[in-house]
Amino acid sequence: MKHKKISTIWLITGACFLVAIIAWSLSGSKEKETINFTTEPVSLGNIRNSITATGTVSPVDTVAVGTQVSGIIDKIYVDFNTPVKKGQILAVLDTKNLSSQLNSAKANLQSAKANLQSAKAAMAYQQANYNRYKTLYKKGLISANDYESARLNYQQAAEQVAMMRQNVVSAQENVKTAETNLGYATITSPIDGIIINKYVAEGQTVAATYNTPELFGVAKDLKNMQVTADVDEADIGDVKEGENVTFTVDAYPDDTFAGTVRQVRIGPSTSNNVVTYHVIISANNENLKLKPGLTANVTIYTQVKANVPCVPTKALRYTPTKETVGKRKIRDISNAKNKVWTIEGNTLVAHRVSIGSSDGTNTQIISGIKQGQKVITGVDVKTDDAAADGSNSSESSPFAPGPRKNNKKK
Repeated sequence: MKHKKISTIWLITGACFLVAIIAWSLSGSKEKETINFTTEPVSLGNIRNSITATGTVSPVDTVAVGTQVSGIIDKIYVDFNTPVKKGQILAVLDTKNLSSQLNSAKANLQSAKANLQSAKAAMAYQQANYNRYKTLYKKGLISANDYESARLNYQQAAEQVAMMRQNVVSAQENVKTAETNLGYATITSPIDGIIINKYVAEGQTVAATYNTPELFGVAKDLKNMQVTADVDEADIGDVKEGENVTFTVDAYPDDTFAGTVRQVRIGPSTSNNVVTYHVIISANNENLKLKPGLTANVTIYTQVKANVPCVPTKALRYTPTKETVGKRKIRDISNAKNKVWTIEGNTLVAHRVSIGSSDGTNTQIISGIKQGQKVITGVDVKTDDAAADGSNSSESSPFAPGPRKNNKKK
């Protein structure tokens, strides 16, 4: 009998425990939810589309200074970063050989002139002899052979004078060439600028060939630089002259430099089957921070619309569902390619809108909703316990509520 009473007590206790668990479970799974919508007004803003590329900084005008004569560098008067003026001497070649060539050319000229004078004297003699024989021949005092011989001698003397004259002209040209070459031994700057490259040293031999050897590089003005950017073929169609550009360089990671598209070159460049186009960007460099050769990370703003009505792009992605609106009603519209939602009283109302440009963050609104109206961009779902401890049960999202929390007491 005693054993039977104990069994009955255990049954009653188990039943009570089961009822308690069911009651606790039901009460914990029915947490009250608070649904809040995030909204933003239709407002005026800027829409900016852009493309990115990499490029290289360089001076706008760079002149390669070379030499047109061969020789040994005797003296160099400039170094890297030396400011120079147009006509300033940069270097001088050894002039011994060039001076010798000039002296030889002058001596040849004097010899050619002396030969010309001798030829002229010989021609004068043969001319006088010819005239005398001509008179005698007319009088019948000499034979035809003597007359013809005198005429041929005079003709040959005249041809000799003409040849000597040509020799003098050639000798004069040789003198001018030698003088010019001697002048080339003094290497000067063709422009005002600054030395950015120096390829020779004193004592070095330079040889003038069909490709003039480069001795120095002179940049005209480092306050006006340019960036040569390589733009992918998929983006080049959007790039136009005059578009605004910003770029950064690794040397100054905290600085952003501004520029303008000056030229879009139509000649492609192909490397590893990748086609790019050179875009030349003008950039001011008053503070001289930009150095030739720096790599630039370029952003070209291909479309900029200022002060246009726009909404956050996520407002166009938001779609309400019964689970996320609580007791509110939904008034939708059909066949709307683009729409936004507003809250009117206890109803979520859809508005068909016509959109323009978008930069991914904001989208231009052309028509369909007025400026100042607030559109839904997302929803926050909170539970009572979440509200008590100050945390949201879901992240703001234009699509779905967050997961419910069943807090179990320990």
